[in-house]
Amino acid sequence: MSSGTKDAEPLVVMRNISKRFGGVHALSQVNLEAYAGEVLAIVGDNGAGKSTLIKILTGVYQPTEGEIFVGGEQLVMNSHSDAIDQGIDAVYQTLALADHLDPAANMFLGNELTRSFLGITTLDNKKMRTETERVLFERLGVRLRSLDVPTASLSGGQRQAVAIARAVYHEGLRVLVMDEPTAALGPQETARTLKLIKTLKEQGLVVILISHSLDDVFEVADRVHVQRRGKCAGVVKVADSSQQDVLGLIVGAEEAA
Repeated sequence: MSSGTKDAEPLVVMRNISKRFGGVHALSQVNLEAYAGEVLAIVGDNGAGKSTLIKILTGVYQPTEGEIFVGGEQLVMNSHSDAIDQGIDAVYQTLALADHLDPAANMFLGNELTRSFLGITTLDNKKMRTETERVLFERLGVRLRSLDVPTASLSGGQRQAVAIARAVYHEGLRVLVMDEPTAALGPQETARTLKLIKTLKEQGLVVILISHSLDDVFEVADRVHVQRRGKCAGVVKVADSSQQDVLGLIVGAEEAA
């Protein structure tokens, strides 16, 4: 992990991030750092500010206050498309897949590849299939038995792989946010998805994992950022901590003491 080197600089820096929705303070002066080749987990109870924080990082929301830097460059993002242009994308729990379409159609949904012949432009289905197979295998180590099936027929882990492949296909992807990627999966599919996360980490991406499962967090994460009541309650290294330590931060055990 890059952060293991003392002189390593974080790829992502969120500084003094606050977000207000009218009179509701969803986030208050939150700082976050994440390093290339690191899995940073963000945990906390419902309403702790996890989703708001990652929606700011992915351009869905704009912060009321604060700054975001990626690769040392300050970013101002007004949409999720702006975030993608800066190398930041997300795979949400819903996956945003069209179940009736095949995996290749989902991979290029909204960004279809085309070809022209005699002045007529048509979809290049062959190239989209080839690229889907290539990205799934080269980036994620996944082979699907067939691409001639609706995505709805795939297993949960395979559907997750298609959604991840769509994100990593963007040139210049540096940061991938994964929101509850194992929430609806059984044990075997969960293990496969956690393996995909480790693969992305090995490729040097920043992977930011939002999860309620501390078992999953301690399986793949390097550090854990704990949100509580809109603030950062602490950041711990997995190697030096226990799930009990993280739970204490989530529920505010030290405050209660």
